[in-house]
Amino acid sequence: MPLPPRPGAPVAPGARPRARLLPRLLAVLAVVLGTVLAGPAPRADAAVTLTRVNDFGSNPGALTMYVYRPATLPVRPPVVVALHGCTQNAQVYADNSGLPRLADQDGFLLVFAETGTANNANKCFNWFQSGDNRRGQGEALSVRQMVSHAVTAYGADPGRVHVTGLSAGGAMTAVMLATYPDVFAAGAIVAGLPYDCTKDNSPYTCMNPGVDRSPADWARRVRDAHPSYTGPWPRTAIWYGDRDTTVVPRNATELRDQWTALHGLSQTPTRTRAIGPDATRQDQYLAADGTVAVEVDQVPGIGHGTPVDPGTGGEQCGGTGAPYFLDSICSSRWIARFFGLDTTDPGDPGPGDPDPGDPGTAACWTASNYAHVQAGRATVGGGYTYAVGSGQNMGLYNTFVTHTLKESPTGYYTLADSGCP
Repeated sequence: MPLPPRPGAPVAPGARPRARLLPRLLAVLAVVLGTVLAGPAPRADAAVTLTRVNDFGSNPGALTMYVYRPATLPVRPPVVVALHGCTQNAQVYADNSGLPRLADQDGFLLVFAETGTANNANKCFNWFQSGDNRRGQGEALSVRQMVSHAVTAYGADPGRVHVTGLSAGGAMTAVMLATYPDVFAAGAIVAGLPYDCTKDNSPYTCMNPGVDRSPADWARRVRDAHPSYTGPWPRTAIWYGDRDTTVVPRNATELRDQWTALHGLSQTPTRTRAIGPDATRQDQYLAADGTVAVEVDQVPGIGHGTPVDPGTGGEQCGGTGAPYFLDSICSSRWIARFFGLDTTDPGDPGPGDPDPGDPGTAACWTASNYAHVQAGRATVGGGYTYAVGSGQNMGLYNTFVTHTLKESPTGYYTLADSGCP
């Protein structure tokens, strides 16, 4: 939950002073915290062992670096940087996000960045502060220095560096993608906000009700973060709960506008499918080469938090041992898949591509093309209907053409007119 710092909060040694806000924000902050954190006691989970790194650079943002290194790593492993939400820390995020288990399975190095009360009274990353959300300074530079250390100290692959985070950590993920597009290949923003929303708005306004700007305006704010950059933009996944009242769903729409515009894509998805046990809606925006450049995942029935699915199944991960971890879908598994890191699935063809090897239960659906589209089993393009997942042409989009679609795995459809077991 991204909230402003307490006025007069102490400054960590070596850090520059933080911007001070009006004292009346204290009352607002207390009300919001009391509302959001109220609820049943969380279930405890086993702690993940993290290694603290004390010397990774000048650290102008006064952050703390932790590393989770699987027992077995490939040569030049990929890196995933993980950024916790407000009131959390690196240990809580490691214990409940499911990322360490996936790092063990898929062979990537995990870097957990942590902020504390010396930076922000609620342990939020300062995504809204110009001193922290600009290239070459503050917290953004500290995270970048952690990546440099991971590459040199652990022999990681600088071309396969990714970042993800929740809430304030999700907003900070957007900061990292915008300020260091030359460092990060892809990112996943969970319950976060578009980059530089607070350029002309308060953090609270950005969170709820959100700010509506044109895709071109949002994209310009990212370009302004690194004006000399001419390379490809990071691929971006956006996750949110459709009942989030803390960082409202409008922010996911504005994030989509920001990153599709940067990639030169339409704001209409190329294809849509349902994934996971809760039928999460996944909209994908494909680049000219067929790669998924932007992805938006709408998780039904949940509020503000990281979607997890506790259990030992191949598509399960995470725990509900702390606030803001919500039992629904293993978002970390799908994020690793989006990053192209999923090695447990022999059918996974590569980063951002359809995932026909994903395990699931087969089902058959016979209906008109119109009904298939309305149910999310197919999409429309140029007046024609295409099966979600396989992309097979099903003919004209109308109520007269009827097909049988086989769903296997969940959310991946193929034509099965000749018979479907």
